[in-house]
Amino acid sequence: MSGALHLKRVRALHQRKYREAGGLFLVQGRKMVAELQASGLRVEELYATPEAAAAMGHAGARVLPAHDLARMGTFAHGNEAVAVVRKPAVPQLELPVAGGFVLAVDEVADPGNLGTLLRIADWFGAGQLWCSAQSVEVWNPKCVQASMGSIFRVPVVYGDLAAALAQAARQGVQVYKAEASGTNVFEVQLQRPAVLVLGSESHGLSQEVREAPGRSIAVPAFGGAESLNVAAAAAALCMEFARQGR
Repeated sequence: MSGALHLKRVRALHQRKYREAGGLFLVQGRKMVAELQASGLRVEELYATPEAAAAMGHAGARVLPAHDLARMGTFAHGNEAVAVVRKPAVPQLELPVAGGFVLAVDEVADPGNLGTLLRIADWFGAGQLWCSAQSVEVWNPKCVQASMGSIFRVPVVYGDLAAALAQAARQGVQVYKAEASGTNVFEVQLQRPAVLVLGSESHGLSQEVREAPGRSIAVPAFGGAESLNVAAAAAALCMEFARQGR
């Protein structure tokens, strides 16, 4: 395959329709490629500058000049290594068991936020990240990068979130929904197994999820800010889960 065809194939994966059609996604940058190599996912192609290829010690990399890598990748700077990766098998929804918890998001639209939520789920030991069907695609390059490797460790399940919460509640899993009108989380005795649900950046929880089983909780405000970013709220609530679970 010529260099022009390689470039065309990789650049096509900047778009969701081609990622879905080919079952492929992009991983970019030395650190993320190192995380990828430890994940066991199938790397279809790896492109790197001479310097990055030597630093990574990857004999299978196709070495290209920096200006070609710059055109392949989605970064403004730092496109030293670009991997074309086969998506893993679609995971099945698994309810958390004793002592465990799942992070769930409802209609989160920003790929950077979803990637950060993956990092938070990974940091606090969530078994899975559940996403409503309307949430942004996890294989979006911005999401992959923002996850900083957590995308390789935390299974992401898309589907009918309200139905999943109802199923969890029937099986004795505690459901907690982050809402500004909820009970101060510091006054709630959090129990596991649990699902912690957060809504979209601009609209909060959808009506279907608000009507699903669960208890509303909130991060208390001590200043004048109108709201918290969804990832900041998730980190604060997960920290309280961790503190109470010690």
